[in-house]
Amino acid sequence: MALPDEVRRACAAIARSPRRVQIDLGALPRIEPGPPPALDPERHYLDGSEAGVASYLLTLDTINFGSGWWPTLRKREVAGRPVSGYFTVAWALADRFRAHGPWTNAQLRALRADEIAAVIGQSRDHELMGLFAQALRQLGAFLAERSALDLVDAAGGSAVRLAEALAGGMAMYDDRGFYKRAQIVPSDLALAGVAHFHDLHRLTIFADNLVPHVLRVDGVLRYEPGLAEHIDAGRLLPAGGPEREIRACAVHAARAIAQRLRVDEQTLDRWLWNRGRQPRYKAIPRHRCRTVFY
Repeated sequence: MALPDEVRRACAAIARSPRRVQIDLGALPRIEPGPPPALDPERHYLDGSEAGVASYLLTLDTINFGSGWWPTLRKREVAGRPVSGYFTVAWALADRFRAHGPWTNAQLRALRADEIAAVIGQSRDHELMGLFAQALRQLGAFLAERSALDLVDAAGGSAVRLAEALAGGMAMYDDRGFYKRAQIVPSDLALAGVAHFHDLHRLTIFADNLVPHVLRVDGVLRYEPGLAEHIDAGRLLPAGGPEREIRACAVHAARAIAQRLRVDEQTLDRWLWNRGRQPRYKAIPRHRCRTVFY
């Protein structure tokens, strides 16, 4: 079974007998199309060569996790206001690529927590920096002597094949049942125009904590009172259990929304993620879980 189909099957099984999360099908019409998806050209490194941009996006998506730690990060600011945890990481990494180019694979394999902490502007003993360094060392080992574009070439124009290679090649991409970051890599590469895939439409949404939050605020997902109170109080959820149910119901609901809007699921994900940056969504706590998968 192909990776996206495995995700849909696993999430549908959870959504059929939920304990703490319900999908309100009547609320699906509240989700409307968004603007064309695009990567921010200032906060992402998009102005280099194809090889450089591909390397940047693969490196970024390798450390595109840690939302459970975002409140503890030292955030970058624009006009005195902090940007998100994701953009704090993405922008700092973009600045590093603009100034020094990508790390070599050998440098990735030897990367230390204090080095990535210096790039992102965080304390060297921050727990997330150690995990970022570990993930990047795994990337260096996985790549061996290959480049990001070599991985794209090996996938033969298939986003699914690239996602499967990443999920099968690195433990910190092996997000079973969801494969959020393995799927977002080909989507990001295509959005940046440095790779082309014939099967992007087969990908699911990239199940994190923001897209389910948008669906909750818009009434598509409904949490049982105890879970809602826990999240609204800003308390962390442990990995597994309720947080998997939240993500699975989001994937399952998004499939129905995408069919209604006649759009592929990875495009719908971009619409929902960008929608989640609006003040009314930011005003309400989203679920937080300290995991290496999102």
